[in-house]
Amino acid sequence: MKRIGCSLYRTLFALFALSHGSLPVSYELTPDQLEIQALVRRVARERVAQRADEIDRTADYPQDMFDLLRELGLFTVPFPPDYGGTGSMLSACIAVEEFGRVCYNTAYLLLVQWLPFSAILAGGNDEQKQRYLPGLAAGEVRGAFSTTEPQSGSDVSGIRTRARRVDGGYKISGSKIWCTNSAVADFVLVAAKTGEDDSPGSINLFIVERGMKGFTVGRKEDKMGARGVPSSPLFLDDVMVPEANRLGPEGRGFKIVMEAFNKSRPLIAARGIGLAQGAIDHASAFIQDRRAFGQQVSDFQGVRWMLADMAIQTEAARQLVYRAASMVDAGITGGELAAVAAMAKCFATDNAMRVATDAVQLFGAAGISNEYPINRYFRDAKVLQIIEGTNQIQRNIVANAILGRQAKR
Repeated sequence: MKRIGCSLYRTLFALFALSHGSLPVSYELTPDQLEIQALVRRVARERVAQRADEIDRTADYPQDMFDLLRELGLFTVPFPPDYGGTGSMLSACIAVEEFGRVCYNTAYLLLVQWLPFSAILAGGNDEQKQRYLPGLAAGEVRGAFSTTEPQSGSDVSGIRTRARRVDGGYKISGSKIWCTNSAVADFVLVAAKTGEDDSPGSINLFIVERGMKGFTVGRKEDKMGARGVPSSPLFLDDVMVPEANRLGPEGRGFKIVMEAFNKSRPLIAARGIGLAQGAIDHASAFIQDRRAFGQQVSDFQGVRWMLADMAIQTEAARQLVYRAASMVDAGITGGELAAVAAMAKCFATDNAMRVATDAVQLFGAAGISNEYPINRYFRDAKVLQIIEGTNQIQRNIVANAILGRQAKR
C-alpha cells in the first residue's frame, strides 16, 4: 500500500497539532483509491484533455463531459455507499485532482454537483433526501448553491435576501450573484434570512426550483477563467416556496452552510493541486523541446531550479490537502476542521497561481499566446484564489483558530 507524505512534513504537523491539543490524522491511499486515481488519470488523458482548450475558448457548457462523468458514476464519490459512493473525501479529492490536471471545467462539474448534494445530505429531512439525492447521484438532476450577493461574498451573515413566512411556506425576495451552474440547474439552494433578525442564526437554505413564479436566472458572466461552467445572477421576486422546501429546522441554515463549505474546501484545494501539476506537465514538456544558446532549455540551472521549486511546493500542497480530506473522512468537524481546510484551500490555490505564473515564464513569449494551453492554467488559477471564500478570508479563519485557542489557555 502506498504511503503518503514525508517525515519532515509529518513532524511539522505533529508539532502544530500537539501545540493545539490534538494529534494529526494519518492517511494512506487504499487499493480502491489507487484504482480510482488510475482510472480517472487514464480517462482524463484519453477523453478529457483533447476537449479542454475548446471548452475554455467557446465558454459553452460541456454537456459531453457531464455525460462522461455520469457514465463513470462519479457523481457520488464522496458520499456514503447507500448512494453509490465511496464515503471518502480523499477519494473525491483524488478524482478532482486528476481531472483538474488537464481540464479545470471538467473537475468543476463534479464540485457543482457535490455541494448541493452534501448540503441536502447534511441538513435535509428524509423526504427531501428521497426527492433530490437519487437524481443528483444519477446525474439526472442538476443543482446549484447560492449565498453570494452584491454586498456580501465571503460574509455570508451579511446577506439581505429575505424569506417572509406566509400560509403554506415562504415568499422569498432578493438577488444573488455568481451562482455557478444555475443556468443549467433544476434547483438552487438559496440562502435567505427569515424574519427581521439580522443574526447568522436567522439564515436558512431554501430549495428554489426552476420554473417557480418570480424566480429568474440572469445572463451568464463572461469570465476570465472557469469559463465552461456558467455563473449567473439570480433574481427572486416574491417567489413562493413551500415549507417542505426549507432545508433543516428554521434558524439552522447558517450552520449547514458553514459545514458544507468547510467540508468542501479540500475539494477546491484539490483543484489547485491538479492545476499546478498540469502546469508543471506542460512546462516540463515545453522546455525539453526548446533549445537556446546551443543547448536544451531544460539544461539551464536557473530553469531547472524553477521547475524543482514548482514541484516541491505542489507536493507540499498535496500533502496538506490530503490531510484535510482525511480529517473529513475521520468525522472531524467544527473549528479543528475549519482551520486545516482553510490552510489547505489557501496554500494549494496560492501555489497554483505561483506555479502557473512560473510556467508561463518558462514558455516565454509562447506563454501569452492562445496557441498554447498554459495561459488557460494561469487564468483558471486566479479564479481559485477567489472562489469559495477568498484566500484573505482563509487566513482570517486560520488566525482566529490560533488566537482563539491561545485565549482559552
